[in-house]
Amino acid sequence: MKRTPQEPTSNFWGYARNYLHDYLPHVRSMAPRSIESYRISLENYVNYLVIEQHVHRQDISFDHFERQFLKAWLAWMQQAKEYQPATIGLRLSAVKAFLRFASAEDLSLVAVYQAAKNIKAPAQPRKPIEYLQENETAAVLAAFDGRDLKSRRNRILLILLYDSGARVGEITALTLDDLNLEKPARLTLTGKRSKSRTVPLGEKTVEHLKVYLDEFHARSAAHRATCPLFYSWHRGEAIALSSDTVDAVLKKAGTLGREQCPSIPGNLNCHMLRKTKAMDLYKQGIPLPLIIQLLGHESMSTTSAFYPLRPST
Repeated sequence: MKRTPQEPTSNFWGYARNYLHDYLPHVRSMAPRSIESYRISLENYVNYLVIEQHVHRQDISFDHFERQFLKAWLAWMQQAKEYQPATIGLRLSAVKAFLRFASAEDLSLVAVYQAAKNIKAPAQPRKPIEYLQENETAAVLAAFDGRDLKSRRNRILLILLYDSGARVGEITALTLDDLNLEKPARLTLTGKRSKSRTVPLGEKTVEHLKVYLDEFHARSAAHRATCPLFYSWHRGEAIALSSDTVDAVLKKAGTLGREQCPSIPGNLNCHMLRKTKAMDLYKQGIPLPLIIQLLGHESMSTTSAFYPLRPST
């Protein structure tokens, strides 16, 4: 929908600044890394307009977000830049999200967003899901023999990481207050955008946790709300483990586990362990809506994309 020269155009740069510096961090509470991804996508589109459409940066307006521009941008990313379908989809989704924000702020932009929202990115080839088989999971979780203090900590760390289906950041953020071992035993996880959810714990995991608490938290009752569940000592203070440390623990478990189970993937990572738990639940016949809740996904489309049809047993 072209505007006549007499019609004022909304300030694209002003909306872009408000979106990146106010709306995403303060209203949506997005992580800096996610905001940076949105910024890169918008900058990619701006660069396309400047380089390919010969539009001066200062002249860019919402008129340049009409369908013909967006569709030409998709073709440019696919053909000239040779971006992967996943990257093109990410860039397009970010621009659509920005236009949705702008249309909510200015009714004159609703038509721009409505025209853009139905544009589809190239279809992505579905990759096979990487997850561990039962014998591989068992070998990873049993990799640490528990002969020393760190080995015993690492063993229960991986057991809880698998049993809870938690993201690695959710595990490192756990405090003693998040753990309840009374029946029914459960764990409170705080995930993306500070959303909390409760997941059940298996009996064997509870047994391991009780032993771990007796050894590692015998004197922590007075400060349960701040004491990290998994920690290392630094200058006499218990410091929560970092995500990199947890990832390193899992990789070491993979190396040790391959001595008994050589088929453990070389690219073993924390997200693969999370997908393994989800797939194990799916194989057991657990409904997808319940798996969604346990994993902390916001929609069924996020979870259903993980899993092929349930294999026959």
